[in-house]
Amino acid sequence: MNSKHKSRSRSPHPMARHALSAVAAVAALGLTLVGCGEKGFGTRDEGTSEKTTSKKTTSTGAKVLWLGDSIAGAEAPALNAALKASGVEFKDSSSDGGGTIVNSGEEITRMISGATWKQLGKDIESFRPTVVAYQVTTYDWGSQDQQRAAYEKVVDKAKDAGAKVVLVSSPPIKIDGFYKQHEAQMRTAPEAAAEVAGKSGGTAAYFDASQLWGTDASAPKAQRAPDGIHNCQQGAAAFAKWFTEQLGKQESFTPASVDSWAQKSWTGDERYSKLRCAA
Repeated sequence: MNSKHKSRSRSPHPMARHALSAVAAVAALGLTLVGCGEKGFGTRDEGTSEKTTSKKTTSTGAKVLWLGDSIAGAEAPALNAALKASGVEFKDSSSDGGGTIVNSGEEITRMISGATWKQLGKDIESFRPTVVAYQVTTYDWGSQDQQRAAYEKVVDKAKDAGAKVVLVSSPPIKIDGFYKQHEAQMRTAPEAAAEVAGKSGGTAAYFDASQLWGTDASAPKAQRAPDGIHNCQQGAAAFAKWFTEQLGKQESFTPASVDSWAQKSWTGDERYSKLRCAA
């Protein structure tokens, strides 16, 4: 796991330990999707602690750098497993308590965005991604012009490094007292991201996650954790499946079958116990 700056944590209070029910929910998701006829082309465990149960997956040559806030962080364990099983290298550079690339002029976003841009430069140099995937964060405040400028900047930076950009909308979340004053700005961010991708000439793509989550954070489809903001293991698995399918269409690779990665050790990641995901 990458080191992450903690400008302001949005994680919930310390809690209960991960339980088998959460793993069972992910297993059920995998069995359901497999039952619907999804096909893969091999498996590769995402962790070094597990033994490989089948032949090693052939690399696609794609390398995904994953950016965002703690919501992206909660999706990352499953995304790592799904992409690696599909032959795609993955680096999680999401940041708890921040992750935004948008500088709204407020002290908090100026500090967070500065750290994010600095880390992005290091990651591009060391990891050399072919795809920079940025999930719009809950800190992407500011005017639409400021949002567009930030998204255009990440597209240009990635292009200079020979990489494409995927801008992904964030899931619907519970708007609490912390977010209320920025609710309107949070609504315009995905619109700005979609606009920038549309005008990029193919350098950037926009993945609309409302296709998966819907727009109502309280709806079962949204699969929010008890805090109404993050997701638990089953939501992470659903997102990983959806994102990998979208990326596969763009990068011309076949996603691995869900049963090859959905029941692996990532389901026990400590961030899920901290989110009170255990039933």
